[in-house]
Amino acid sequence: MRYCLALDLKDDPIAIENYKKWHLQENFRPEITQSIRDAGVIDMQIYLIGNRLFMIMEVDERFNFEEKTKMDAANPEVQDWENFVSQFQQRLPWEKEGQKWVLMEKIYELDKRAW
Repeated sequence: MRYCLALDLKDDPIAIENYKKWHLQENFRPEITQSIRDAGVIDMQIYLIGNRLFMIMEVDERFNFEEKTKMDAANPEVQDWENFVSQFQQRLPWEKEGQKWVLMEKIYELDKRAW
């Protein structure tokens, strides 16, 4: 299953560069990678345009948004990471209280059968 999510960064070039720096492989926290994998995420990619982030997650049958939220809330390392990166992030106008990444609605898919 694939999910696509969006999040905005503060519209500040220095903050954006710092956010990118902390997401480089050599700077990314291994315990965060492990928590992502433990939740059933097989692949995750984050793209940036301006100050808008776009995340693509490929997940297996174990993945569940509610369960991932519970796992993250119970993990002090994930909470520390979330508190750290929140300095770079800003709320999307349509997100719900306490929400960061917002699930995007798929509105088009190329018909692969047409080939």
